[in-house]
Amino acid sequence: MSDIEIRDDRPAGRLEAVAAGEVVGRVEYFVLDAPARALVPVHTIVEPAHEGKGIAGSLARELYGIARREGVTVAPLCPYVVKWAERHPDEAPAADPELLRAAKEWLVAHPDRF
Repeated sequence: MSDIEIRDDRPAGRLEAVAAGEVVGRVEYFVLDAPARALVPVHTIVEPAHEGKGIAGSLARELYGIARREGVTVAPLCPYVVKWAERHPDEAPAADPELLRAAKEWLVAHPDRF
């Protein structure tokens, strides 16, 4: 995993894992502004040749790290990130149910985004 760089492409809504100049995994997300600011992961994807190397977990960990540094919440809709957060409650505080509801409503209102 030391040869993996994780970078945040905020305008594109992607947190990317890059190895040898190639994107090998990503979390697709959006930024929710109301009722509170939150990062909302929707999909986690790891290229098949790179599965089983801990890339998805590293991406989830970094997403929560970014949120912590920015003073915002993660409201996970991505099933992988939800499960990762359940396994790492010390790193992934639970999101308020109202925030999760608002994130789901945003996603329904923007069906072409993901």
